[in-house]
Amino acid sequence: MSSNVPISGSGGFTAPTPQNTPLNQAPIALGLSRPTVPDITEDNEQDEVDKTQPSAGAIHDTVLGLVQGKLAGLVGKSSGYIENLPVGVKLSVEALKGIQVKQNELQNQYKRECLELEKKYLALHKPLYERRNAIVSGKEKPTVEEITAGEEVSTKDDEEYTPLAKDNIDAAGAIPEFWLTALRNHIGLAELITDRDAIALNALLDIRLSYLDEASGKPGYKITFVFGENEFFENDVLEKTYLYQEEVGYTGDFVYDRAIGTEIKWKEDKDLTKEFEIKKQRNKNTNRTRLVRKAKPTNSFFNFFTPPVPPSDDAVENGDIDEEELEEIEEKLEVDYQIGEDLKEKIIPRAVDYFTGKALEYEGFDDEDPFETDDEDDDEDRFEDEDSSSEDEPPAARRRGPPKGRSGGTSGGANANAEECKQQ
Repeated sequence: MSSNVPISGSGGFTAPTPQNTPLNQAPIALGLSRPTVPDITEDNEQDEVDKTQPSAGAIHDTVLGLVQGKLAGLVGKSSGYIENLPVGVKLSVEALKGIQVKQNELQNQYKRECLELEKKYLALHKPLYERRNAIVSGKEKPTVEEITAGEEVSTKDDEEYTPLAKDNIDAAGAIPEFWLTALRNHIGLAELITDRDAIALNALLDIRLSYLDEASGKPGYKITFVFGENEFFENDVLEKTYLYQEEVGYTGDFVYDRAIGTEIKWKEDKDLTKEFEIKKQRNKNTNRTRLVRKAKPTNSFFNFFTPPVPPSDDAVENGDIDEEELEEIEEKLEVDYQIGEDLKEKIIPRAVDYFTGKALEYEGFDDEDPFETDDEDDDEDRFEDEDSSSEDEPPAARRRGPPKGRSGGTSGGANANAEECKQQ
């Protein structure tokens, strides 16, 4: 996994791949933030420390920075070993490169076949997604068989679950705020949805996945948001398309090329991506004042449909973009692609699990302190804190998900049978 989007001054800009963009850890505020290092002095605040001397952690960070800087300067530089090999050995090395070309061709073919397999199973899932939408919207009633199958799942999750009476199935109705609740129960997306966004997302009727056909020229997929009438925008459909590069990357995975979003037709004064403020302006000649209404960008889930634009190769090579700007673009791109992957791999195939909150039990939270301590008192305090957790605390808050190694790749839904393809 690569936590950074590779940006090279000489090689241009390369966006993250679906696999190297983390599915559980990405820089989306709380749930998907980069790993943080706790202050090593937090647990010893009452200890007397000579603040004039640098801490062990500061010294460690300084030395580590020097070492990493030295190693970074060696990247790409030859040690001279290959150049000094005998000619006969060099011929063998060149032959291995030729064999690698054929391996790359096979890997490219393999990934494309995996993509076709994903398309096949998405088509098989489509009737189930349509049935789900019909029940969520209240257009159709659930069957006894569907309810019974669902209750079997509930009983496995909770032994004390009491089956519902099925003598009045006609009373089953639409599920309000289904998609809004599912989105808010995703750790990262919840941080993007403002209170104003929530009002608009109440009108969200469905979220759909589709893959691009060959006529589009590039492989990729599209996320479609279907909306009902609302007070904010005129669009019935908002789409986000993610395009892959035609050839797989060095790691053998598809590499993102760019993303395209729908232009939202906002109703007057209803743009959720802007914040309006009133300012006074004074005329220098007449000394009269007037009120001016100005708009400025603001945080909103709907910024998702205006994806960040990767810098051009020329801009990177010519140094038109400084390092700080590159890092900012890098983070925005990583977040943008992560949202798309989570919608594709998690939210759409397992919407009901996110609606009920069950999916939170399987998120790969990394809440353990990466640093060990030899202080026995600290260990005892830690165990006491664990033992003192409330019995009434919901399971989702206490239970950790599966190991991170298993949480990447395909989560389910249309891609469930292609999981093996992505993990190889």
